[in-house]
Amino acid sequence: MRVLILGGTTEAAALARALTDVDVVTSLAGRTRSPATLPGQVRIGGFGGPQGLAEYLGAEAIDALIDATHPFAARISANAAVAARLRPTPRLMLVRPAWAPQSGDRWTTVPSIPAASGAVPTGARAFLAIGRQELAPFAGRADAWFLIRSVEPPDTPLPPHRAVVTARGPFREDEEVALMTEHRIDVLVAKNSGGDDAKLAAARRLEIPVVLVERPALPDGDRVGAVADAVAWIGRLG
Repeated sequence: MRVLILGGTTEAAALARALTDVDVVTSLAGRTRSPATLPGQVRIGGFGGPQGLAEYLGAEAIDALIDATHPFAARISANAAVAARLRPTPRLMLVRPAWAPQSGDRWTTVPSIPAASGAVPTGARAFLAIGRQELAPFAGRADAWFLIRSVEPPDTPLPPHRAVVTARGPFREDEEVALMTEHRIDVLVAKNSGGDDAKLAAARRLEIPVVLVERPALPDGDRVGAVADAVAWIGRLG
């Protein structure tokens, strides 16, 4: 069996390592310059939309497609759904569970990154834990200060009052508490990506409010929340 994983997440990498009895191709968008080493074949770059992906599925004789992209990669997931119909291919979404509020959380949920920018109070010292691709909506916020953390240096417009930290997670709760305390953070901005929740736990511990961006809607189709369930799905196909 030949399986294409649309990757870029921790779960996608774990799945590629777990599928030891099949021929795995992992596709990465190429946004990270030094991705982790993965077993099997690794493909870098886009497909040219759903038609291009459908053509790739046929040309490479792909037997199953697993969409294990980031929960906010809505366009890629939509393209995968269309491609799997154009070139009929079993498709599974591996989607990490979203975060749910706990006692002590002070969340304001918003539908988008621009809405998150608008929700940051004037005069705030905000921690932007949203990656480097979606910082532009904050560029005009000269009335607040921002701590920006990303794996690689941002290459988009940035707010004028800021500090940039480059670091790769996962992070421990104590590390997040120390970072927020050092920079006197009084609001955290994050996307509801699920997975590692150290920054949310740190905000809860420090009684810091959180502006949390809700996930975009996913296309219809089979989905699981754990790598083991995705492995079992492949096993049933075989």
